[in-house]
Amino acid sequence: MKNELKGTLAIDLGNTNTVLAFQSETERDPILIDIPHITSKPGVVPTAIWYEPENNLLAIGVEALNLMNTINEAKYFYSNFKRLIGNTYEKFNSKELNPEEAGRKFFRVLWSNLPPNLLIKRLVLTAPIDTYKKYRNWLIDICDDLPIEEIALVDEPTAAGIGTSVPFGSKIMVLDIGGSTIDMNIVKIEGGEGKAAPIAELLKFNGEDVSKISRQKLRCAEIVSKTGCKIGGKDIDRWIDDYFNPTYKDERNLIIAEKLKCRLSSKSIKSEERFVESFFINKADKKEFSFTKKELEEVLISNKLFDLLETLLKRLLNEARGKDCKLNDLYSIVLVGGGTQIPIIRNWVANKMPESLIKFPPPIESVALGALSLTPGVKIKDILNKSLLIRLFNKRDKKLFWHPIFFKGQTWPTEKPFELILQASKNKQTKFEIIIGESREKENFDIIFEDGIPKISDIQPSERILCWKKNTLEIELNQPASPGEDCLKLSFSINNESFLNLNCKDLNDKNIGFFNLGSIS
Repeated sequence: MKNELKGTLAIDLGNTNTVLAFQSETERDPILIDIPHITSKPGVVPTAIWYEPENNLLAIGVEALNLMNTINEAKYFYSNFKRLIGNTYEKFNSKELNPEEAGRKFFRVLWSNLPPNLLIKRLVLTAPIDTYKKYRNWLIDICDDLPIEEIALVDEPTAAGIGTSVPFGSKIMVLDIGGSTIDMNIVKIEGGEGKAAPIAELLKFNGEDVSKISRQKLRCAEIVSKTGCKIGGKDIDRWIDDYFNPTYKDERNLIIAEKLKCRLSSKSIKSEERFVESFFINKADKKEFSFTKKELEEVLISNKLFDLLETLLKRLLNEARGKDCKLNDLYSIVLVGGGTQIPIIRNWVANKMPESLIKFPPPIESVALGALSLTPGVKIKDILNKSLLIRLFNKRDKKLFWHPIFFKGQTWPTEKPFELILQASKNKQTKFEIIIGESREKENFDIIFEDGIPKISDIQPSERILCWKKNTLEIELNQPASPGEDCLKLSFSINNESFLNLNCKDLNDKNIGFFNLGSIS
């Protein structure tokens, strides 16, 4: 067996392809997972299943495609089910499984075939933003009995944006041409301007389902405008097949057409260079056909793909303008999905939008990699189950008040100290008293996040502050101070042993002293 790797697994379930990315706790770069007979290339699983209930035969990915190619029995073959999950208006026609059942079987077979050397401590999943809640409920159900301590969920536009290093708080356009849909979104990524950064929503923590008890607001990307249609890469495959076989339809030919389309999507292929593929002309016989990149472009144009894209883009930008968002307000335009690999589609985007804004991340892997970055595989720290505060004097109101140092739910040991500058409150002041208090609360569970990592903490909406029953610390000044004069720079931190420490300096950064204020427990 290969060396065991502990870390986080990201699964981005797509209409055409599903991506598996793993981030080890000890490695810097993520790993795209390869599964023999299932992945088409490392990290990429065709989102398809083959299910024969009478023979108890179930296969997914490449194996499912191969069975369809050899047996050619459409009733056993399922694809394009991801977009139908949670959709009450569309169903499979004359199929044994509904979309949710097909998705469940796909997920379970995928999970059972993961490399045994991966010790998965955290699983992060992605969900479409427009059907987030229904899709979320389905994911909670299928993950209910997985032996994983933590499961989190990220919306797809946020993951795509983070996967291309978009700053928090930015507005971005995401153009996603997937297997069965074209989706155009303008979204605002959470965070920026002093706001909290994007987070993954916690579904499971310490092996317990916390999806229903969290008071955490679902912090998906904010949709500014959205449009789309049910045309995608599989329809392009049908157009290619129809170009060769206008009278004979065979599901196996769609797999061949997709392969040909992918070969012609390479930027290194010349316009007139010919490629030969054999298509079925009846159930048993094949015939060779040749195809060029130029002919592929003609197929797309004749089927009015670019008229459609033009209409969708106008609709998207008109809706955005109604919300005071213009094209030059965008930080970037992110292209994802396999369809955006086709050169003529990329050229269309470049001609319609500022080229400097266009980002071409790995079209299939970017969402999964972005989801990984929102749930970094770091050690989960202890959390504060109470707030820590310092008592200060308000000169204007002439009364004492409590100023927070660390809030309940924050992790410790702290990575950055909390800094505070104190002013003198009376004439010729020569010393300061440092009085610490803590909040006392009822035990209600809540989910909080620190640096994208979900934590559970205890909270209480109405709290009371109790002074620590520890010796009061008095700090002597080098010289008397006047009211309102800055005197001390305080830096509070909590160390590995749970002690609240204070480093005190004067305004010239001269050390006055380092003090242990006592244990937080």
